[in-house]
Amino acid sequence: MVTEKIFGIHAVQAVLARSPERVVNLYVQNGRADKRLKDVLSLASSSSTSVTQRSREELDKMVEGRHQGVIALVEPAPEFREQDLPDLVAAAGSAALILVLDGVTDPHNLGACLRSADAAGVTAVIAPKDNSVGLGATVFKVACGAADVVPFIQVTNLVRSLQLMQQAGIWVVGMAGEADASLYERDLSGPIALVMGAEGAGMRRLTRENCDYLAKLPMAGSVSSLNVSVATGVCLFEVVRQRQSS
Repeated sequence: MVTEKIFGIHAVQAVLARSPERVVNLYVQNGRADKRLKDVLSLASSSSTSVTQRSREELDKMVEGRHQGVIALVEPAPEFREQDLPDLVAAAGSAALILVLDGVTDPHNLGACLRSADAAGVTAVIAPKDNSVGLGATVFKVACGAADVVPFIQVTNLVRSLQLMQQAGIWVVGMAGEADASLYERDLSGPIALVMGAEGAGMRRLTRENCDYLAKLPMAGSVSSLNVSVATGVCLFEVVRQRQSS
């Protein structure tokens, strides 16, 4: 059986609450009896999940990162594939909101982007298979459960995926600091694919050329750009604001 490890209170709590059937075993730190861990154990008990006590040192050896005294051994979540995208877009209709991450390589940033995507009601998150990070333990921990519920699709050809979305009636908006118009000047009320570039380098040339238009976040300070996960949250909730106002 292929399994993966999810660790951290929020991430483990989320998978126990949403998909307890995926949890093969739960490892918890000996001697911990605080309320947050009790809540996790209560979820495990209600779903008859097997629980194993381990010392902190043993848990430290199981994963890299702060496990907060709890690690879940789980079956992988159902994978979304490139061919699933048209059905997801069709089901969302005029409310389609696609987040495209062009070359994000930091798992902490991907996890934070997925968390914002879940909160904003994103239809799917798209990323290229090459030169970008995929789902993993750190992503699951930072995403706090969002990685289990937001469709995440890695595609072999990002430009082709953008073109397919355009053919389906989705406007592709690329975020770039050199854009003439602010994001707040753009109409984001219809079906939108929001493209965020990689940390530092931004969007690749072909990705930029296949956007319907570019937009920027106005920057008043001396720093020229925001962290990609912070910028993603700001941009997604501008879409949410416009749609609630329309």
